[in-house]
Amino acid sequence: MSATMKAMLLDRPGQPLRLADVPRPEPATGQVRIRVAACGVCRTDLHVAGGDLKHPKRPIIPGHEIVGRVERLGPGVTRFKQGERVGIPWLGHTCGVCPYCRRGDENLCDDPGFTGYQIDGGYAEYAVADAAYCFPIPGGLGDVEAAPLLCAGLIGYRALRMAEPAQTLGIYGFGAAAHIVAQVAVHKGIATYAFTRPGDIAAQDFARALGCVWAGGSDERPPGPLEAAIIFAPVGALVPLALAAVGKGGRVILGGIHMSDVPAMPYDLLWGERVVRSVANLTRQDAIDFLDLAPRIPVVTHTTAMPLSKANEALDRLRRGDLTGALVLVPDPAL
Repeated sequence: MSATMKAMLLDRPGQPLRLADVPRPEPATGQVRIRVAACGVCRTDLHVAGGDLKHPKRPIIPGHEIVGRVERLGPGVTRFKQGERVGIPWLGHTCGVCPYCRRGDENLCDDPGFTGYQIDGGYAEYAVADAAYCFPIPGGLGDVEAAPLLCAGLIGYRALRMAEPAQTLGIYGFGAAAHIVAQVAVHKGIATYAFTRPGDIAAQDFARALGCVWAGGSDERPPGPLEAAIIFAPVGALVPLALAAVGKGGRVILGGIHMSDVPAMPYDLLWGERVVRSVANLTRQDAIDFLDLAPRIPVVTHTTAMPLSKANEALDRLRRGDLTGALVLVPDPAL
């Protein structure tokens, strides 16, 4: 077996990824090496590639919605077996000793490591990860269909829990995360309203097909006040619009890791005990809970697969919003 592998590398933010032969990683103590079967393309990858997130590893192999099979176990790993199908998410490491970790908020860890940002990710033939931060993938889902669950699904699930016990929910930005969390919300009996780019009729039809009771442009007002809203689009100008759509005591949850500046707005939009709250990363318990729930709903991900060598094209499509559901990279038979 070759000691190298194909990977898409980001050398510097703002530059296209390049296809390269790199050393195949060896698992250290506590790690597993997986052969990548699928890796979702997440908006966070755009923020890493574009330099919106500071201090990435350089060069870095992006990608943190990884599904594959364990190909090699590092010393001390007993949690998984060779050939087992596992997922690798965004959260790749925590310190375990800071105040946040000690109180169970490992998503706020002071010294974390994130897959595809500080830890090489899944835009490659192989990836290594800390076994303690990997998760078995439930049956009934193909590799491609499972990949978006590992970030779009997990962040959406965490955001929805912050929005509960709302029974009327608005979702701003109907992409990969939204199309998953909408299914969970509908399953829970929450009346769900979808806000898309103005004029995006295809996205609005898609949202209604998933059970949303109303769909319109982000510049529209819903038929009545909402109890909560989740914003997935990284557009700060949506915050005052969402605040205007929720009633007194309503919550606006910001589901992205990066957002453009929130514009100045009148205090009246926030008054009435309305709350704006961000979602920061995820915990391992989020993954355990959501990966148990998703197949019981069942969540059906809508995906478009593209070969690994087309990663730049995939990122461009995501940037343009030229898709419905989620994009997923798969091994390229031409490589």
